[in-house]
Amino acid sequence: MKDKRFYTFLHRQIPVFLALSLIPGLGYLLLGWLHGVFMPAFAWYLLIVAASIWGVRIYRNFDFDTMSEQRRDRWYRQCSGFMYTFFMLWVLIFLLYIGQKAHKLHYIGIFTEIGAAVVASSLLASDRRLYRPILLMLMVPLIVYFLLIGEWYGYVLTAFACTLTWVLLYAANSTHQLLMQANHQATHDELTGLHNRQYFIEHLQKRMNTLNEDRGFSYLLLIDLDHFKTVNDSLGHDVGDHLLKAVVMRLQQQVPASCVVARLGGDEFIISGSSFAERDDCERAALALSEQLILTLKQSYVIEQHHIHISASIGVSIINGQQASANRFIKEADIAMYEVKAKGRDGIYLFDDELAYRVERHLEIERLLHFALANQEITLLYQPQLDRDGRIVGAETLVRWNSPALGAVPPDQFIPIAEQTGLIVELGAHILESGFKTLRAWRDDGINIEQFSINISMRQLTHHHFVALVEALVQRHLDADLSRMLVFEITESIIAEDINRVILVMRRLKQSGIRFSMDDFGTGYSSLSNLHRLPLDEIKIDRAFIKALSHQDGGQAMVITILKMASILKLRVVAEGVETEQQLDFLRQHDCPVFQGYLFARPLPHEQFVAYYRGKALR
Repeated sequence: MKDKRFYTFLHRQIPVFLALSLIPGLGYLLLGWLHGVFMPAFAWYLLIVAASIWGVRIYRNFDFDTMSEQRRDRWYRQCSGFMYTFFMLWVLIFLLYIGQKAHKLHYIGIFTEIGAAVVASSLLASDRRLYRPILLMLMVPLIVYFLLIGEWYGYVLTAFACTLTWVLLYAANSTHQLLMQANHQATHDELTGLHNRQYFIEHLQKRMNTLNEDRGFSYLLLIDLDHFKTVNDSLGHDVGDHLLKAVVMRLQQQVPASCVVARLGGDEFIISGSSFAERDDCERAALALSEQLILTLKQSYVIEQHHIHISASIGVSIINGQQASANRFIKEADIAMYEVKAKGRDGIYLFDDELAYRVERHLEIERLLHFALANQEITLLYQPQLDRDGRIVGAETLVRWNSPALGAVPPDQFIPIAEQTGLIVELGAHILESGFKTLRAWRDDGINIEQFSINISMRQLTHHHFVALVEALVQRHLDADLSRMLVFEITESIIAEDINRVILVMRRLKQSGIRFSMDDFGTGYSSLSNLHRLPLDEIKIDRAFIKALSHQDGGQAMVITILKMASILKLRVVAEGVETEQQLDFLRQHDCPVFQGYLFARPLPHEQFVAYYRGKALR
């Protein structure tokens, strides 16, 4: 199979052939001048020079990374023609000198023919379509010449020439097989027999060059098996390997012959589609094939008496020749595939402009977030929490990022990125220290509240230095009374972690007087058993349930259920997102003790919160 190594190998042989033509050719020209055959030798050398100029042009026109499939095929035909011409010229010099017995030049012709045959068998071994006919073209005239001698030694030389021809063909065939075997191992996956990532990237670059010339489109399908790791962990890697082979068989049955299927690694496969003139046709074909593959791959597998059911997530990227990097399109398909994973797996997602914008913004946020703390772009706001009598009893600390480049970046955009990159540890430490300083400053200013809430991310709470950090900050900035005002708000996603470790951390921090609140309660993973195990002091009713109070009977039932459950478990309740008087009246009627929302105040900077508190106190 012609890949980059094949073409590169042929390309590198051209200078060798040029050296073997021009330098020895001068010697043959000198022999022709000394022995009366100068004009034929000179004409032959002119042909050698002309062929060399042609070879230089072929050599300079080669650029695998930018050549389309059609240009590469044309280059191969030109290179093959050059090779045939090169060896045909050496057949001509053999025919020219074989008749010059008076000066014993026929020995030069014989050894020239044999030498050319040896060169052909060694340098052209990568291409069977070249070395076989060229070897025969070189050796048959020599065999015929020996046969026409008519003497016994001529027949001996004929047998020798035939044997040498067989030996050269055998050596070239053996070398060719070794090269093909090595090439197959370098470009194919050992387990499944599919092409590997390295080959696929080369193929995709070639396809992109063709699409660039044709102004066409193609597609990539990146397939990831859902929960394949579970199969490996529960049934063993042998069963997992057999499952991968079964998946490959189904892929090969469903994918058109014009497509290329490769294994990127693990349980990820990628498919390069056919070419299309219109983008819409390409998208329809890609989505149709993806849906067909989804249905095929989720059918039951029977492997070693195990009935296995898996699904697949497929990311689709539409490719063209306008981009320079094949890896970019693979990355786009990979991003689209992870979008499917985020939406629950077992589906298809087409990489589009909206997703591209989100990815670019994600990368920009990640890049700029590294400098946000150093540039003092992170600020804290405080939203009041009020009791049934309208008295301010607490405040929730909320982080805000005002970037000079991006503007105001919402927390639901940069906090998840901070968690993914690990920046949440540094950012969380800054929030804790700033919040503790604020709490102390408020008490010094006569701001008396019962609780001061700070959101703690899952990654913060489970970080190995978190407890030590909090204890050090408490000792540095707070006293026993102030630390008892602290409430750390955690989300229900914390239960997806090692819950035993979470409980240990929470109990350790409660020794410092810190309380815990379950934020956004009712939207995540909570169960009654986990809720009972966690050392919680408070739950916050999610704003979505509060919003539903105005127009859904089910929303009212949910809020009533949460309030009753909290009463049974002796947990304090805060209703967040209160925006209307009707919502407040309903919550009061059902004995909700604390409220937070825009009906009372938006999140406020430090000075405005102090002014709001004093304004309430004067009433």
